[in-house]
Amino acid sequence: MSSVRDWEAPNPIKDGKGGVFGKPVDRYEGPLKVTGTAPYAYEVEPPALAAYGVMIGAEIARGRIVAADIAEARAQPGVQLVWTHFNAPAQAPKGARLHPRSTAPSRPALENDRVAHFGQVVGFVVADTLEQASAAAHLVRLTYAEEPQASDFQAALPEAADPPGEQDVEIGDFDGGFQSSPVKLDETWTTPIQNHIQMEPCATTAWWEGGTCVVHTSVQMVKPAQHGLAETLGIDRDAVRLLTRYIGGGFGGKGQTYDDLTLAALAARELGRPVKVAFTRRQMMHGTIHRPATVQRVRLGADADGRLNAMSIVSWTHCHRDGSFTEHASNFARSLYAAPNRLTGHRLVKLDLPGAGPMRAPGEASGTLGLECAMDELAEQLGLDPIELRIRNEPEVDPETGKPFSMRQLVRCMREGAAQFGWERRNPKPGQVRDGRWLVGFGMAAAIRGNFLLPAKCSVSVDADGIVTVRQGMTDIGTGTYTVLAQIAAETLGVPLENVRVEIGDSELPPAPGSGGQFGAATAGSAALDAGMNLRKALAELAVGDPGSPLHQGGVEAVGFHDGLIAIENRSEPIADLVRRAAPQGLTAEGEIRPAADARNWSQHTYGAHFCEVGVDPVTGETRVRRMLGVFAAGRIVNAKTARSQLTGGMIWGVASAIHEGNAVDVRYGSLINQDLAQYVVPVQADMGELDAVMLDEVDDKANPLGIKGVGELGNSGAGAAVANAIYNACGVRVRDYPITPDKLLPGLIRNGF
Repeated sequence: MSSVRDWEAPNPIKDGKGGVFGKPVDRYEGPLKVTGTAPYAYEVEPPALAAYGVMIGAEIARGRIVAADIAEARAQPGVQLVWTHFNAPAQAPKGARLHPRSTAPSRPALENDRVAHFGQVVGFVVADTLEQASAAAHLVRLTYAEEPQASDFQAALPEAADPPGEQDVEIGDFDGGFQSSPVKLDETWTTPIQNHIQMEPCATTAWWEGGTCVVHTSVQMVKPAQHGLAETLGIDRDAVRLLTRYIGGGFGGKGQTYDDLTLAALAARELGRPVKVAFTRRQMMHGTIHRPATVQRVRLGADADGRLNAMSIVSWTHCHRDGSFTEHASNFARSLYAAPNRLTGHRLVKLDLPGAGPMRAPGEASGTLGLECAMDELAEQLGLDPIELRIRNEPEVDPETGKPFSMRQLVRCMREGAAQFGWERRNPKPGQVRDGRWLVGFGMAAAIRGNFLLPAKCSVSVDADGIVTVRQGMTDIGTGTYTVLAQIAAETLGVPLENVRVEIGDSELPPAPGSGGQFGAATAGSAALDAGMNLRKALAELAVGDPGSPLHQGGVEAVGFHDGLIAIENRSEPIADLVRRAAPQGLTAEGEIRPAADARNWSQHTYGAHFCEVGVDPVTGETRVRRMLGVFAAGRIVNAKTARSQLTGGMIWGVASAIHEGNAVDVRYGSLINQDLAQYVVPVQADMGELDAVMLDEVDDKANPLGIKGVGELGNSGAGAAVANAIYNACGVRVRDYPITPDKLLPGLIRNGF
């Protein structure tokens, strides 16, 4: 492993000095996106006229396809091919790995006659135009043999079992501690299925160049997608070049590939021409993963002074019958509050539904909707302010592992947030504050999200014009990867930001883990820093060894970089002049990052505190978010503008989870009821009042060489609970079944006399 610590020359990032690192600079790729010239996967111009593919979804939840009539569809104008499992090209079996080091196995499309869930891709049509393909797809006649299906989560709860390889975690004696506690809370919360509904659907444009398959696809992780497609096609991994340069939202839903990738590649090979395939919005609901529903039993036992003696959160969730994904809605609680007696765990139900998978802040987004409201209820029982209750249960070390925290500023987040929000104006008695017809309430909740660092590589080069180019197989799902990599390179090498080029999203570039899990910026950025530092060293050695340089025979360790210059004290020259004279072909340095050997010795997290003011209409039950503030501690901030955007975006997701968002299952057919954006409700601009996110100063030197952490999922953790707590404070009605819609509030409002 190379390390930025190998060379201890002055480093403006490490020393906290410099010009662009941490600043709210505009997005690197912003002009392309706002002018509509950033080519997303479906918009890439192929080298020849493309054909268009349309996928066909199953109309049953479980069973077999016993017949397929494709004759009429095949005879339509412009139709090039019609596939079902009866005539689809051969592919490697599901799960196969020809190469033992592939990061993903084979994922064949149209594999067999089995239907495992409603909407599963069971047919495929390619034609000269999208309209022709769509029309022909409606003419494919499939005959099914249905089998009994189970898609009712609540009805299946008695069949729940421990997830594979997991068991409950108990510390101390939870039952004894809970029973002996003078103040107890034992309640259950439920959260619904949620869909990612990214602005850009999953899509692929594919063609072949000789024996190489070139695919532009919308996916968050480059190498697994490349390897998985190669395994599926039964070809060498180097025979697949996968590009994913612009992604219109991922949120975890594009952390894996789907049948659009496989079918586009197969059809392009079959037809000898490029093929474009995209999911429709309705197909996205069933053809890709979703956040599963949960049932959470939360039990808290406290002494009269508010100190927790016992804490438990056990969650039930579901996944596809052939899957094992578990929404770990209890895990975050293991590091959040101190309590000597603790019990956390998960239960999993297998259903005949589309695959469950990660969605922004998996675990925390669902779990905090239960625990953080339970803490609010407990505070009311105790007659304590909700912030004071949390402070009294602040742990000195990780309460489960006993490890020291790398850095923990949760209490500071709460206190500074309370001061900025005006928390002292909160009336602790619900239903007492009015503004016209509206009942007004305040709520708060804590936020936590783990910090992660994964292996990654990067290359940084400089050419004879002084242009610095960062190359990495990273992705940007709208979070700002292009921008932060450019900032890191500019700061490390002391060049103007406009002299930096960033190339990412290509399987031929040095590998990085991609975007997800809030590890992207820290991982990719640390590798870029390492490569940049290695290039600094190479440039310094070049300068002091070059008789034509004013730095000749100086000390390498004394070389600095600023304003596009390489310098020792008052001697300097432009980097471009040095490279043009001494290395006209340019210089390139490689770098990488791996988690430090002692990384597991620390409990590493990001933290925050959410504050919300809502208005509740006592006649209609409508809730309006009037103000929302989040205060966060998430390491050193690379770009204040993109970080704030990520945090406020997560907060808006929390509002959606609290009062808008959810999908229901029609258990008769195993299908999701809300299948488009007319029915699947998310917040729009008019739903949000004042919204702000504040980032505390923090440098966590245990996290990575940059001292940075992720923010993409932290903003969603706890945000919904703050809204729910504000609703209760406004009107005195507790709803523990999300989302909190008017029909659920109205009975309580009537009971309370409003």
